[in-house]
Amino acid sequence: MKAVKFIIFAGSLAMIAGCGNGNSSNTTAEQPVQEKIANVSVMEVSSKDVPQEDVYTSTVEAYATNNIAPQSPSRIQKIYVEVGDFVRAGQIVAKMDEVSLNQTKLSMTNDSLEYSRLKGLYEEGGVSKSDLDAMELKYNVTRSQYENILENTILRSPISGVISARNYDKGDMYTGNPIYVVEQITPVKLLVGISEADYTKVKKNDSVDITVDAIPGRTFSGRISRIYPTIDPSTHTFTSEVQVANADHALRPGMYARVKVLFGLNHSVTVPDNCIVKQQGSAIRSVYVLQEDGTVRERVVTLGRHFDDEYEILTGLNEGEKIVVKGQASLKDGDKVNVQ
Repeated sequence: MKAVKFIIFAGSLAMIAGCGNGNSSNTTAEQPVQEKIANVSVMEVSSKDVPQEDVYTSTVEAYATNNIAPQSPSRIQKIYVEVGDFVRAGQIVAKMDEVSLNQTKLSMTNDSLEYSRLKGLYEEGGVSKSDLDAMELKYNVTRSQYENILENTILRSPISGVISARNYDKGDMYTGNPIYVVEQITPVKLLVGISEADYTKVKKNDSVDITVDAIPGRTFSGRISRIYPTIDPSTHTFTSEVQVANADHALRPGMYARVKVLFGLNHSVTVPDNCIVKQQGSAIRSVYVLQEDGTVRERVVTLGRHFDDEYEILTGLNEGEKIVVKGQASLKDGDKVNVQ
């Protein structure tokens, strides 16, 4: 009886094993998942001369600004020029009350006559040398006073330029503010803050291009006339003074300007800007490089200047390699691609 029971149990195990082998055979027969191949366009990378330039904003300033005013309070007798008038260096612009000037002129004339008289007497032995020297000193002091009062009575422009402000009218008492402000606008200057990274690249007399919003379509040529010797620690920039001839007076102080500074040329690899892949939330930039086996590899690159619709590549890519320029949005490193 025990032997019969054992044979039946073994048969049952054989049947169960046979059912399991049947399921494994069906699974193997299923169709494999096909690999997805992306369609892309590629281009061969080349290199060229890339201008190393940046554009900075600035404001047009007068080359020199002078406040015209007398040395001490006095009444304004005459006004000769108005705001907007162009004046020459040395041109009379206003005249103050002349009472003090006339009094000093009389004293100077009297001292001059007295000095001449004593000089004649001294030559004849009529007065001592000390008397003559004292009179000469008095005359020189009076003459100096007259010249000073004359300069502060007949007011002249110290520079050639345009009158940009007039703060008094004829008959007013000058009390402190300048009577006129004159600004030299031939040439004009602009102060440009340039990154400290470019400090060694900027040289005195380098040419720059200037455009202003007020005069669209026109580019002005200037040159770097002065480079300040220190770096601003808060902005990490240094100041360069740009001078523009402005012979036709087109540029005026206060105009908003853009200054393009050229630092030289680099012979670098360039790629279209639309092939650059930007990783979200990071500063990493990359491109997809086509491999010989038909796959692509993601390559991290360092970007340089951006110009027109291209980027300069500083590191990460070599001339002659092929990169994906269309269809890279859905790619991953190692994907197989179909080049169209």
